[in-house]
Amino acid sequence: MGSEKKVNVIPRENAVFRMDKNGIWHNEHGRFEHPKIISYFNRSIQKDDQGYFLSQTLDGMVEKVYFPYEDTAVFVVDIRVEKNIDLILNTGTKCPLAPDTLFIKDDNLYCRIPDHLVKFNQHALAKMAVHLDETEHGLVLCLGESSRVIPEK
Repeated sequence: MGSEKKVNVIPRENAVFRMDKNGIWHNEHGRFEHPKIISYFNRSIQKDDQGYFLSQTLDGMVEKVYFPYEDTAVFVVDIRVEKNIDLILNTGTKCPLAPDTLFIKDDNLYCRIPDHLVKFNQHALAKMAVHLDETEHGLVLCLGESSRVIPEK
């Protein structure tokens, strides 16, 4: 007979940390600086029907901390180009770029992947720049022989 782990839920309004519109973690003392803590937080991001949360198990109890974020909690932090473009997310996940999921909103580049709205951070956007071209029709993604206008929303 398996025992269910107890779950301690901390609501968004009680979280002691938050994520800003650029994917930067903050607490009451300011911006997180330690790379290992930032990486741990990013890898711990999960989502359910209540929103984004961080989860860890402490003393046999699962703690779920829902945290405030601006816009989205998932970011493209790097890209890898081989035959295609792979997106490296702040969560540590790698996914292929689907050009038809790209769009621009408020001068930011986004894409949609299953379950997430994903925003490109400045580093990833700079690496994508070699595949982007400004035309009279707007910003265009150029991949080999094909190109696609990125719509604005």
